[in-house]
Amino acid sequence: MASSRPAPASRSRHMLNKVPEATLVFWVIKVLATTVGETAADFLNADLGLGLLLTSLVMAVLLCAALAVQVRLRRYLPAVYWLAVVLISVVGTLITDNLTDNLGVPLWLTTLVFAVALVLTFAVWAASEKTLSIHSIVTTRREAFYWLAVLFTFALGTAAGDLVAEGLGLGFLVALLVFAGMIALVAVAYRLFHLNAVFAFWTAYVLTRPLGASLGDLLSQPTADGGLGLGTTATSALFLAVILTLVIVLSLRATDPAEPKDEAASVRFSAIS
Repeated sequence: MASSRPAPASRSRHMLNKVPEATLVFWVIKVLATTVGETAADFLNADLGLGLLLTSLVMAVLLCAALAVQVRLRRYLPAVYWLAVVLISVVGTLITDNLTDNLGVPLWLTTLVFAVALVLTFAVWAASEKTLSIHSIVTTRREAFYWLAVLFTFALGTAAGDLVAEGLGLGFLVALLVFAGMIALVAVAYRLFHLNAVFAFWTAYVLTRPLGASLGDLLSQPTADGGLGLGTTATSALFLAVILTLVIVLSLRATDPAEPKDEAASVRFSAIS
């Protein structure tokens, strides 16, 4: 006789969607988090004198701890999710900084390497799950793909931002305007020309990293280097305070999330092709 006991839960079992909707608040916090990633990495490395290696080790441990908590959750919790984003922003910045500053890898090469790594991540994710939609992060495996992609977007964005601002000598303000213009073009293409939603989201997600990094450098770097001279401490504290305020508001307003959307209703990767 067949057993009436339920099958053991697998690591791929469905759960409530673990990623928030891409609202205006989502993008504001994302840009602020990328800015903190840039300034906090500089603060820990230079101002506190920890050095790139020790800073990288400490932040990597904190990120692993945050992701461990995030993955064990069965639904989206603003505080845990955005803590992971801030930490992965710092770690992504440090990965690029270690490659360029400690190992002497050219910025154009790090940009190319992380771009290829991100494309490969998307390719494997799409082949495995048949979707790249953030509305479908309802299994542990999909969440693992998601966070790996996020890590590569931050590392790629750091390299690309430094390449434009420093490697090409355009400066922080020009770099900020360049990446803001590119994001605006993506938004127009999505709204007016029906650019695929998944492609538009991930393109904007990548571009907000160098946008935030350029903003952070513009505010924190000395005036002699093209910045406004606010310093990494003041800039990091200001943006962390704004992030904390927004996350508290989101947490207070949070209600039980809806059940996972039917996969057929999510935006599938096949729509890109």
